[in-house]
Amino acid sequence: MSKPIVAIIGRQNVGKSTLLNRIVGKHISIIEDVPGTTRDRIFAETSWLGVDFTFVDTGGLETSLETSLSRGIRSQTETAIREADAIIFLVDVKTGLLPTDMEIADMLRRTGKPVVLAANKADTSRLDSQAAEFNKLGFGEPVSVSAIHGRGIAEVLDALVPLLPAPVAAEEEPGAVAMKVAIVGRPNVGKSMLLNALVGEERVVVDETPGTTRDAIDTKLDFEGQDVLLIDTAGIRRRGRVEWGVEWYSVIRAMKAIDRADVVLLVLDATELVTAQDTHIAGYIQQAAKGIIVVIKKWDLIENKRKTEYTEYIQGRLKFLSYALILFVSAKVRQGIKKIMPLVSRVYQERLLHIPDEELNNVVREAVSAHVIPRKGKKELKLSHVTQIGVKPPSFLFLVNDAKLVHFSYQRYLENKLREAFGFIGTPVRLIFKTKEVSHVAS
Repeated sequence: MSKPIVAIIGRQNVGKSTLLNRIVGKHISIIEDVPGTTRDRIFAETSWLGVDFTFVDTGGLETSLETSLSRGIRSQTETAIREADAIIFLVDVKTGLLPTDMEIADMLRRTGKPVVLAANKADTSRLDSQAAEFNKLGFGEPVSVSAIHGRGIAEVLDALVPLLPAPVAAEEEPGAVAMKVAIVGRPNVGKSMLLNALVGEERVVVDETPGTTRDAIDTKLDFEGQDVLLIDTAGIRRRGRVEWGVEWYSVIRAMKAIDRADVVLLVLDATELVTAQDTHIAGYIQQAAKGIIVVIKKWDLIENKRKTEYTEYIQGRLKFLSYALILFVSAKVRQGIKKIMPLVSRVYQERLLHIPDEELNNVVREAVSAHVIPRKGKKELKLSHVTQIGVKPPSFLFLVNDAKLVHFSYQRYLENKLREAFGFIGTPVRLIFKTKEVSHVAS
């Protein structure tokens, strides 16, 4: 499912990062009361009124482009606008309407993108009247907000959601194929070489210079009669090292590629293994609920090949992806390459599994009887029925007497029992607990 992208645009020090943090409910962007603090774009997933979308925070725009920094900020902000489906244009009621605001408004009008105008720093209702002058920008009446106090945030999101395009499901994409596979990882881990090895020809340019692949490249492949779309992506760098302009565009496209994919090949370098940035990418894959295979490349460069130790180390660093398959390969000498597509196909099929209610409830009933039942005081968890409500990923609805009694450890226990019984190799599963009057207890 491809999520809409919303860019937060405005001049320096109007509170864009504070607004992003307030919307997503946690501190993601660095906040400092100095103009120009946010020099790169920050991405954050959020949901409002049942609509999922991605926010992009940007550096502040300024009219003077005398420094390389200001030119870089303008370049990456223009990239954010180009990729966005909608814009939040943030202004400052305390400083009032400035010429820079007028110039930004002109730039946004030329894009034709839908815009929500938000007047920030209206910390009290007495400041609402000062927002009226921003009507001159031509985007209608501004929404008065206070990002630091949370005032007006719901109104901004209410205005934004109707402007967003409907998410496009994989089945609805033009020219959709059965199975989409994204190849992601840090720069220079050998993603393009891996794709070339999979298709058996030099389909993608391979270069030793990090960042050769600037875009997400689609390559069709026939695997045992099944149509496959391989998506090669630019490397995702650690946030502080991402460069301006084109490379930012590459990061957005890589994240979009993950959203489009059914299965993701997370490529790691055997000589470096799991870095902090690898865990960041892995976290995004988990958040997107995609199938995953961790591919350890450059295995030919390792002299003492102890797969068990390497596997345990990787699993320890990626504990939140306990279901991920791990494969050791070398595209250069074609070691392990033939194992990749059969595993991809298996993970894809696991994501499509649908378990009949009778089998499902039998397994859950046995699991419940074999474990201490969660309770709070005299109240004990009771479960009446389980049913599968979706695939890609497999999703299950548990009807219980009180969903608040289901703590994380018990949810993990039930998930492990489902995996023992039915597999779900390489894919996340979703367990949803709903409170309902329980008359027949599965015990």
